[in-house]
Amino acid sequence: MLTDVHHDTSPDLSSANAYKVLEKLIGFPTISSACNLDLIAFVEQYLNDYGVTSTILHSACGKKAGLIATVGPMVPGGVILSGHTDVVPVDGQAWTSDPWTMRSEGGRLYGRGACDMKGFCAAALAMVPAFQAAGLKRPIHLAFSYDEEIGCFGVQPMISHMRDALPPVEAVIVGEPTELDVVNAHKGTWALMTRVTGHEVHSSICHQGVSAVMVAARLVTWLEDRMAENAALAPSARQGSPFDPPYTTLHVGRIKGGTSGNVTAGYCSFPTDIRVLPEEDMDYWLQRYTDHTQAVQEKMRGIHPDVGIAVEVKARVAGLSPEVQGTAEALVRQLMSVGPSQSGGFGSEAGLFQEAGYSTVVCGPGSMMQAHQPDEYICEDQMEACTTFFQRLADKLAV
Repeated sequence: MLTDVHHDTSPDLSSANAYKVLEKLIGFPTISSACNLDLIAFVEQYLNDYGVTSTILHSACGKKAGLIATVGPMVPGGVILSGHTDVVPVDGQAWTSDPWTMRSEGGRLYGRGACDMKGFCAAALAMVPAFQAAGLKRPIHLAFSYDEEIGCFGVQPMISHMRDALPPVEAVIVGEPTELDVVNAHKGTWALMTRVTGHEVHSSICHQGVSAVMVAARLVTWLEDRMAENAALAPSARQGSPFDPPYTTLHVGRIKGGTSGNVTAGYCSFPTDIRVLPEEDMDYWLQRYTDHTQAVQEKMRGIHPDVGIAVEVKARVAGLSPEVQGTAEALVRQLMSVGPSQSGGFGSEAGLFQEAGYSTVVCGPGSMMQAHQPDEYICEDQMEACTTFFQRLADKLAV
């Protein structure tokens, strides 16, 4: 048992406990490229000390794992509190203190992952004794995933497991930092890698070669042209959209290829980030792009047979759509005074939960403005508000 965590279930001590748990979680440098097993082992032991059994789902490589645990009876009508354990790197950032050691100053708790999103996870863990004391008649399920920051890979097998192993739930609350406002919509995301194979010849006879760089440049321009078409339609077709910008975007931020200025490039690659409005068909955009690359490839092979274009899907994150009379949003609004629903400029695991049939919203402590930043922090009053929210949730599920 954590010797510095109290067992009193009063709101003040629950908040203090949350700070202590957050300090522990920040101490694990769980960047997405690293192992998170030490953090998962800590959480498993912490829950076990309260008599709560965890299910651990390991990644295929065995170096990462997600954790699922249930507080309360295994009956229908519960709520899933979902958070990810991985964080982004700190390399090259100007931190004024050790990012893996929590620092408390001026009502703020500093450390990598403080708001994105170990603060939410810490608040949920700190409230476990309060959940138990509430006498829950419907359960609270905790779901802590991995690899969210690089494509929401870890939560997908966890969702499959929960659909089979857990009774039907009323709502899923994904605790990304929203300052405890309700976010009920965000765009979906395709992360693609395009690799163009050309045919090298001296540039003096470039008509006999195929430049992978020049083909890639045309593909990039094609993507930009599609985005411009979307933007041109936005004023009329997207009036009143909560998104900024109010259209699907297709972006290329990096390109690499070629060996010399006087040789047609034999290879070129670039990543593509397509962010799709939730009301649009995600598969349509992937299919449209791949159909175009196939048409370009046919023309390339009219010059040389060994050239080509390969499009690899690196990640697919479903968008989150507003739900008509959604139970998840209604539940949050019953328990907290929140303003109008918002849309998120970020992606999250929420869309994948919704796609799997769960009523889902995003609502968590902290501000996305601090996420991924040097000297990332979460305000203490946000942690306190989150533990109050969780206490109200427990009280509701105890009736």
